[in-house]
Amino acid sequence: MAKQPKPQLGHRRVTKLDPQNIQHGHTGAPAPSASVVQDRDTALSMIDLLESLADEIDSTLALSTPNPYLAMAAHLVRCHLEGKIVTPSSLVAASGVPYATAMRKLSDMIDAGMIEQRPRTRSGKTVSLHASTQLLTNWGQLSDRVARLARKHLADSDGGERDYYFGGTYLAGHSIAPPSVLPEPITVPGGLRVLVHGDPTFMVMENLKRQFEHIVGTSISQRAFSIDRLHEETLRNATRKTSHYDIIAVDLPWIGEFAKKGLLMPLDEVMDISRLDPSDFHTAGWRGAHWEGRPYGVPSQTTPELLFYRKDLFAEAGLKPPFTTDLVLKAARHFHDPTHGRYGIAWNAARGTALGHTFIMAMADFGQPVVNLDPIAGGFDADHLDRDDFVAQFDTPATEAAAEYLLQLMSVSPPDILSMSWYERVRPYAAGKVAMAYGYTLLAPYFELDANSPAHDTTGYLPHPTGLGAKPVAPVGGYVLAIPANLPEERRAAAAEALIAFTSPAAQKLYVLNGSRTVPRYSVGADPQVQHLSPIFEAVDAMSWRDELQFWPRPPLPNICELIEICGQEIHDMLRGVTTPREALGKVQIRADRVLRTGSS
Repeated sequence: MAKQPKPQLGHRRVTKLDPQNIQHGHTGAPAPSASVVQDRDTALSMIDLLESLADEIDSTLALSTPNPYLAMAAHLVRCHLEGKIVTPSSLVAASGVPYATAMRKLSDMIDAGMIEQRPRTRSGKTVSLHASTQLLTNWGQLSDRVARLARKHLADSDGGERDYYFGGTYLAGHSIAPPSVLPEPITVPGGLRVLVHGDPTFMVMENLKRQFEHIVGTSISQRAFSIDRLHEETLRNATRKTSHYDIIAVDLPWIGEFAKKGLLMPLDEVMDISRLDPSDFHTAGWRGAHWEGRPYGVPSQTTPELLFYRKDLFAEAGLKPPFTTDLVLKAARHFHDPTHGRYGIAWNAARGTALGHTFIMAMADFGQPVVNLDPIAGGFDADHLDRDDFVAQFDTPATEAAAEYLLQLMSVSPPDILSMSWYERVRPYAAGKVAMAYGYTLLAPYFELDANSPAHDTTGYLPHPTGLGAKPVAPVGGYVLAIPANLPEERRAAAAEALIAFTSPAAQKLYVLNGSRTVPRYSVGADPQVQHLSPIFEAVDAMSWRDELQFWPRPPLPNICELIEICGQEIHDMLRGVTTPREALGKVQIRADRVLRTGSS
């Protein structure tokens, strides 16, 4: 059987991410393709090991008999990982035994539930063969046992382990199995069409497109836009007679606007919601996908904005992790050294959407929502927003404290802070030029997967530091996958099946293994393989259990985009020194009142 090139055992491939390749206004972020640790290579290495071992035994012992079950199972799993089609003839050829014997063994494997058959033609006479969930699970267990035996018997005499990496990510038990093919392939003219945000997680999905086409049984076409262009394209798509997309990515704050305008289809109309296993999603992410009690999307990314900080620098300076805004300012002043090209902190301060998000989340750090949400345990009620009596809250002492905090951050930030947004803020952090940065977890690959970054393996993750005695909060961001309301009826069932496949635990784990740092499901965050890759997953899970993951800082009000834009304009003028905090907040309050009253600023 032809062998694939063998990855180096004992090492993981890590290549430097280059955030400078980011094209803002186009797709948003570069695809972290060669930059991510390809965990698939680890699984393929285990297949190579087992196949090579079998070959050595067969060639060394003249009386040895080939094991067709092992050979065919290895071929199926390899092709599953590589997204390749397996036919009965190709599987028989991979068995290493005569044709008649191979056909009997193939029949045995089908009867045992190890192989699934998928029709390739309408007549059903031609089929493709796929590894079943049972086979994928059993293969993972085999890899686990072989790796454990290798670790046990190949240890050095002093108890240390040799530098072998035999399927290392299979070492832990209770791991989620790789995604298996759908029992029935999705059949829609032209294949699935998906509209997404151009961030690292969705770019990972693009890199895995061939594998997911293999899983769902049809081609996938994906378009990626920056956040503002994605919002515009979704509104434009809604004006068309029929949607250009089967599935669209929706930023959590947009749920209210899109649902109220009738742009999205309530998912309980096209699927059995229990198939999604709702209790497995982080509570804030799942609740944020609802409008008036109905789900309009499935969390694809649950990515809270956190404070990244350099644990090594804090330890050297004898500073504690900054849990309050005062401690953030104290630490930033300590590390701020512009003459040597070092700065205290990086954050979103670019005019418009970027700074608008920063300001409303800074308000939350001081315990203040943007409108008069009802207080509840853990924060504020952002579940019941279809009301006409909301009042803007930009003239409160807490809001003024948030504005003053951003003004003070200006003095310990890089000189280009007023044009810094989304990905630009993580660049100086990854390069070691700043000691702290506010950033979504989806940005972590830019230093976690870059072994040359000073922040690699030295980053701590905290919920937003707070002021005025407010409760810690990690504002939830991210995207849900939704079905457009104007999608033709004949395509809806297929879109629902694809949506379930793309957001399953197995799919979410696959994204993580290929570089994503967003996990919307508890089961994926608790997976031993996932936790081994980054401390960010355990940190986010702990925040969720402490009820610190909250979506009320960016409530999905129908007018939230206008409120964010207003904040991003007026607060930018304040940071530039054009207006005072009181003047800026007064302007925000007047314009926000007008939006909430008339829908126009």
